[in-house]
Amino acid sequence: MKHSAISKGQEVHWRELQISSPAFLSDDYIPSRFTCDGLNVSPPLDIDKIPKDAKSFVLIVDDPDAPNGTYVHWIVWNIPIKHHLKENEVPGIEGRNDFGQNHYGGPCPPNGRRHRYFFKIYALDSLLQLPPETTKEQLEQAMGEYVIAFGELIGVYQRQ
Repeated sequence: MKHSAISKGQEVHWRELQISSPAFLSDDYIPSRFTCDGLNVSPPLDIDKIPKDAKSFVLIVDDPDAPNGTYVHWIVWNIPIKHHLKENEVPGIEGRNDFGQNHYGGPCPPNGRRHRYFFKIYALDSLLQLPPETTKEQLEQAMGEYVIAFGELIGVYQRQ
Protein backbone atom coordinates (compact mmCIF):
# COMPACT_ATOMS: atom_id res chain seq x y z
CA MET A 1 0.00 0.00 0.00
CA LYS A 2 1.30 3.45 -0.88
CA HIS A 3 0.80 6.32 1.53
CA SER A 4 2.61 9.61 1.97
CA ALA A 5 0.76 11.54 4.69
CA ILE A 6 3.59 11.08 7.16
CA SER A 7 6.54 10.86 4.81
CA LYS A 8 6.45 14.49 3.61
CA GLY A 9 6.34 13.64 -0.08
CA GLN A 10 8.35 10.44 -0.09
CA GLU A 11 6.49 7.34 -1.27
CA VAL A 12 6.10 4.79 1.49
CA HIS A 13 5.04 1.15 1.13
CA TRP A 14 3.13 -0.12 4.13
CA ARG A 15 1.25 -3.35 4.59
CA GLU A 16 -2.52 -3.10 4.54
CA LEU A 17 -4.64 -3.14 7.68
CA GLN A 18 -8.38 -3.61 7.38
CA ILE A 19 -10.56 -1.36 9.49
CA SER A 20 -14.34 -1.57 9.55
CA SER A 21 -17.21 -0.83 11.90
CA PRO A 22 -20.29 -2.85 12.78
CA ALA A 23 -22.05 0.54 13.14
CA PHE A 24 -21.62 1.79 9.54
CA LEU A 25 -20.25 0.68 6.19
CA SER A 26 -17.38 2.30 4.33
CA ASP A 27 -18.49 5.47 2.52
CA ASP A 28 -21.85 5.29 4.31
CA TYR A 29 -23.54 7.50 6.89
CA ILE A 30 -22.28 7.47 10.47
CA PRO A 31 -25.22 6.94 12.86
CA SER A 32 -26.06 10.10 14.82
CA ARG A 33 -25.27 8.43 18.21
CA PHE A 34 -21.57 8.81 17.28
CA THR A 35 -21.93 12.53 16.44
CA CYS A 36 -22.55 15.82 18.24
CA ASP A 37 -26.25 15.34 17.48
CA GLY A 38 -26.34 12.13 19.52
CA LEU A 39 -24.31 10.67 22.37
CA ASN A 40 -21.02 11.85 20.81
CA VAL A 41 -19.29 8.53 21.62
CA SER A 42 -16.71 6.77 19.49
CA PRO A 43 -18.03 3.99 17.24
CA PRO A 44 -16.94 0.37 17.59
CA LEU A 45 -14.13 -0.57 15.20
CA ASP A 46 -12.84 -3.90 13.92
CA ILE A 47 -9.22 -4.35 12.78
CA ASP A 48 -7.96 -7.24 10.65
CA LYS A 49 -4.84 -8.20 8.68
CA ILE A 50 -2.72 -7.22 11.69
CA PRO A 51 1.02 -7.83 11.09
CA LYS A 52 2.63 -10.27 13.52
CA ASP A 53 5.37 -7.73 14.32
CA ALA A 54 2.89 -4.98 15.32
CA LYS A 55 3.43 -3.67 18.87
CA SER A 56 0.75 -0.95 19.00
CA PHE A 57 -1.86 0.94 17.00
CA VAL A 58 -2.37 4.65 16.39
CA LEU A 59 -5.86 5.90 15.50
CA ILE A 60 -6.47 9.28 13.87
CA VAL A 61 -9.98 10.52 13.06
CA ASP A 62 -10.21 13.67 10.98
CA ASP A 63 -12.43 15.61 8.58
CA PRO A 64 -10.73 16.89 5.40
CA ASP A 65 -13.91 18.74 4.34
CA ALA A 66 -13.86 21.29 7.18
CA PRO A 67 -14.03 24.91 5.98
CA ASN A 68 -10.58 25.88 7.34
CA GLY A 69 -8.69 22.71 6.41
CA THR A 70 -8.56 19.23 7.91
CA TYR A 71 -10.16 19.14 11.37
CA VAL A 72 -8.88 16.59 13.88
CA HIS A 73 -11.58 14.79 15.89
CA TRP A 74 -9.51 12.18 17.77
CA ILE A 75 -5.96 10.93 18.09
CA VAL A 76 -4.99 7.90 20.15
CA TRP A 77 -1.67 6.06 20.40
CA ASN A 78 -0.22 3.04 22.21
CA ILE A 79 -3.43 1.13 21.55
CA PRO A 80 -2.80 -2.54 22.42
CA ILE A 81 -2.93 -4.97 19.52
CA LYS A 82 -6.44 -6.38 19.34
CA HIS A 83 -9.12 -6.96 16.73
CA HIS A 84 -11.95 -4.94 18.31
CA LEU A 85 -12.24 -1.47 19.80
CA LYS A 86 -15.52 -1.12 21.69
CA GLU A 87 -17.99 1.73 21.40
CA ASN A 88 -17.01 4.64 23.67
CA GLU A 89 -13.74 2.90 24.62
CA VAL A 90 -10.59 4.86 25.40
CA PRO A 91 -8.23 2.30 23.85
CA GLY A 92 -4.90 4.07 24.47
CA ILE A 93 -3.39 7.47 25.21
CA GLU A 94 -5.49 10.32 23.81
CA GLY A 95 -3.88 13.45 22.41
CA ARG A 96 -5.22 16.94 21.71
CA ASN A 97 -7.92 17.26 19.04
CA ASP A 98 -8.98 20.45 17.27
CA PHE A 99 -11.75 20.96 19.84
CA GLY A 100 -8.86 21.53 22.28
CA GLN A 101 -9.77 18.35 24.16
CA ASN A 102 -8.17 14.97 24.81
CA HIS A 103 -11.05 12.72 23.83
CA TYR A 104 -13.27 11.74 20.93
CA GLY A 105 -15.21 14.58 19.34
CA GLY A 106 -17.81 13.25 16.92
CA PRO A 107 -18.79 14.57 13.51
CA CYS A 108 -20.46 17.96 13.74
CA PRO A 109 -20.38 19.66 10.33
CA PRO A 110 -22.16 22.95 9.65
CA ASN A 111 -25.89 22.40 9.01
CA GLY A 112 -26.64 21.12 5.54
CA ARG A 113 -23.02 20.27 4.70
CA ARG A 114 -22.02 16.64 4.07
CA HIS A 115 -18.52 15.86 5.36
CA ARG A 116 -16.28 12.79 5.18
CA TYR A 117 -14.67 11.42 8.32
CA PHE A 118 -11.51 9.34 7.98
CA PHE A 119 -10.82 6.70 10.64
CA LYS A 120 -7.13 5.95 10.02
CA ILE A 121 -5.44 3.06 11.77
CA TYR A 122 -1.66 2.58 11.81
CA ALA A 123 0.22 -0.47 13.11
CA LEU A 124 3.57 0.42 14.67
CA ASP A 125 6.49 -1.81 15.57
CA SER A 126 7.01 0.25 18.74
CA LEU A 127 5.29 2.14 21.53
CA LEU A 128 5.48 5.96 21.64
CA GLN A 129 6.47 8.15 24.57
CA LEU A 130 4.46 11.33 24.05
CA PRO A 131 2.79 13.83 26.40
CA PRO A 132 -1.03 14.20 26.43
CA GLU A 133 -0.86 17.64 24.78
CA THR A 134 0.49 16.01 21.60
CA THR A 135 -1.24 17.17 18.40
CA LYS A 136 -1.87 15.21 15.21
CA GLU A 137 1.14 16.78 13.49
CA GLN A 138 3.44 15.92 16.41
CA LEU A 139 2.04 12.38 16.55
CA GLU A 140 2.58 11.84 12.82
CA GLN A 141 6.15 13.07 13.11
CA ALA A 142 6.89 10.83 16.10
CA MET A 143 5.38 7.68 14.61
CA GLY A 144 6.68 8.06 11.05
CA GLU A 145 9.59 5.61 11.14
CA TYR A 146 7.66 3.01 13.16
CA VAL A 147 4.62 2.57 10.89
CA ILE A 148 4.44 -0.90 9.31
CA ALA A 149 0.79 -1.07 8.19
CA PHE A 150 -2.11 1.29 7.47
CA GLY A 151 -5.85 1.15 6.83
CA GLU A 152 -8.73 3.59 6.73
CA LEU A 153 -12.49 3.64 6.99
CA ILE A 154 -14.41 6.61 5.64
CA GLY A 155 -17.81 7.54 7.00
CA VAL A 156 -19.99 10.52 6.08
CA TYR A 157 -22.30 12.70 8.09
CA GLN A 158 -24.66 15.59 7.38
CA ARG A 159 -26.65 17.41 10.02
CA GLN A 160 -30.34 17.99 9.39
